[in-house]
Amino acid sequence: MRCAGIDIGSRSIEVVVMEDGRTIETRRSDSGFDPLKEALKLLDGAKHDRIMATGYGRHLLEVALDAPTVTEIKAYAAGAKALFPEVRMILDIGGQDSKAIGLNQDGKVLKFEMNDRCAAGTGKFLEIMARTLGFTLDEFGPEALKGKKDIQISSMCTVFAESEITSLVSKGEDRRDIALALHRSVVRRASSMVKRVSRQKPIVFAGGVARNPCMRHLIGEALQMEILVPRNPQMVGAFGAALLCEERGETGQRCFSPQPVSVFQI
Repeated sequence: MRCAGIDIGSRSIEVVVMEDGRTIETRRSDSGFDPLKEALKLLDGAKHDRIMATGYGRHLLEVALDAPTVTEIKAYAAGAKALFPEVRMILDIGGQDSKAIGLNQDGKVLKFEMNDRCAAGTGKFLEIMARTLGFTLDEFGPEALKGKKDIQISSMCTVFAESEITSLVSKGEDRRDIALALHRSVVRRASSMVKRVSRQKPIVFAGGVARNPCMRHLIGEALQMEILVPRNPQMVGAFGAALLCEERGETGQRCFSPQPVSVFQI
């Protein structure tokens, strides 16, 4: 029995297909202007018997395919616990929201805090700031690590921060120093959220922003602990949904035609 977990986020969509506890296929695409269309396209050809959806747009599949859904909090808890059995805390920074999730030793959610009302401190904020400074998103983290000067960014509002960056550049400040300051601003916000939820460790850093080396370094520095990062941190939610789909043990929506799959590891 093959179970698919799909995480429909505001910026990207991830799919993980599992069979007997083993990941056999992963897929990913941008959410685009029509997340449902992109989600169906990703699922098309992925051979599965049951499906569970999570993420910002999970209810789209609930309506379209009568698929069961699970909250992002539970999906991330299940995924992180399976990848790192010792985990007690999860920080997820995605495209347009961020979450801090505290777990007990059995992986049950004890407390969580979520920022989904403001782009500040999210991947979207970093993406806009990178573009403002003339960096690609892939360049932004590595270049920020080269910064040396301590510059203070006073605003986390995207509009005001853009204006502040333009002013700093016009004054001759090094773009890498400004990039480092922006990363530190995001980390201050994220680490404060983590500390309000729990100070237990170890902590798993998930979501697309966890791919940023400067963010990983600064989060570890701010929390004064080792940060555990999955090989594909953006897949944790879909992985957790696939695991929960297997546990559910109920026949879900069958859809699309089977095609051969390859072996992947999350």
